[in-house]
Amino acid sequence: MVLDAEAMSALGGRSTKRQREVRAAMSAAFRLGREVVVPAVVLAELYRGRDHDQLLDACLSRETGETGIYVRPTDRSMARLVGGILAAAGVGSTFMVDAHVVAAAVELGGGVVLTADAGDLRKLSAPYRNVTVVDIG
Repeated sequence: MVLDAEAMSALGGRSTKRQREVRAAMSAAFRLGREVVVPAVVLAELYRGRDHDQLLDACLSRETGETGIYVRPTDRSMARLVGGILAAAGVGSTFMVDAHVVAAAVELGGGVVLTADAGDLRKLSAPYRNVTVVDIG
């Protein structure tokens, strides 16, 4: 399972319906022995100042570990996959972060992407039948 910026944001702060949905999906993934991944570039999108940074760092500290979120860095193989996803969808670099989210799911051999921005992610993931986009919006 891969988390995008909206799914990661839902994990911070007070309990909300969206937060409960993300946590329930994460629990199901862990029970099934699946990884939960967030691309590092998603974190770059979310780090926006001291207060928000502290909330995100606290969330990552709480949610990472042996049964937590794996932060996937962008290396050469990920960059190549992201470029291919952008090219296949016929879009530019404005979709870079979303393409990383799809690439992380493809790299896992398929899986679920949790998002509140399903339209863009469905367009990017269209060639990959084993990637399912779930709208938590």
